[in-house]
Amino acid sequence: MFKLDARLETDTIALASWPLSELRLMNDANFPWLILVPRVEGVTELYQLDHKQRLLLDQESMFLGQTLMDVHSGDKLNVAALGNVVSQLHIHHIVRFKVDAVWPAPVWGKLPARAYTTEELALARKRLAPLVDQPW
Repeated sequence: MFKLDARLETDTIALASWPLSELRLMNDANFPWLILVPRVEGVTELYQLDHKQRLLLDQESMFLGQTLMDVHSGDKLNVAALGNVVSQLHIHHIVRFKVDAVWPAPVWGKLPARAYTTEELALARKRLAPLVDQPW
């Protein structure tokens, strides 16, 4: 049975359940940062997904990436599956801007996370509505 890692549960905000993955917003208002977590028990690496799951994850990731760039007009989209701290397979999608506080360095460990305020979260949810309301 699938169970979301406790650290992901704590550090992210649930947005939607897609056919394969949970879509979650990283609770860090420094960057537009979303995470896909495939609901597949015990999977820590991409190669552990079966062919159908991998195709579905690719489809979800492509849709997420394109929509994020359309919504935020970023300069670059960083997509990564690291898993050094949280081994449960999860894919980060981070919109980057040449003017962001740590460009061009990676976002990890550069700035302390800044939790969304109530107002910022409401605005983020409104901007991200195409991801939540999309038909699968």
